[in-house]
Amino acid sequence: MERVRGTALPSVPWVEVLPKLERDLPSGFVWSLRGITEEEHYTGPAEQERLRAVQPELGRPTSTRAALIPIRKSEAWWDLPLTERRAIFEERSHHIASGLEYLPAVARRLYHGRSLEEPFDFLTWFEFAPKDAPAFDQLVRRLRESEEWAYVETELDIRLRQPNPHP
Repeated sequence: MERVRGTALPSVPWVEVLPKLERDLPSGFVWSLRGITEEEHYTGPAEQERLRAVQPELGRPTSTRAALIPIRKSEAWWDLPLTERRAIFEERSHHIASGLEYLPAVARRLYHGRSLEEPFDFLTWFEFAPKDAPAFDQLVRRLRESEEWAYVETELDIRLRQPNPHP
């Protein structure tokens, strides 16, 4: 786990992704993050269609690497009108266009935590094959250099690998 900005979470030896909210978390858990899928706020119908056409499903057998990137944006971001956030997100930062360049090598799913009053506004889950890790790193660098990232208060970069089932 790398703290990119803001406060870090305590280090843990492993992460378990649960498909739904578990009321009884395993004993000894250190932290939990929750998010839900919501309607896309910053993408138009044409962009959504382009994404669906090339976005792979999660859980591909070759995608043994993952990254969980929790992000909290500043109140200044949320105070902007939706049209201005959209302009920063895509028209000036090219968030969607940049991401499309790395599909289908990198699969992703966005979860929203703000409406759940979680500590992170967004939880982005990425999956990729080991050979695609450099491309994923390049994508993350490009996004972090964009205007949009000036509004990020807290960002963690949690890298995971699936244990080898055949030692």
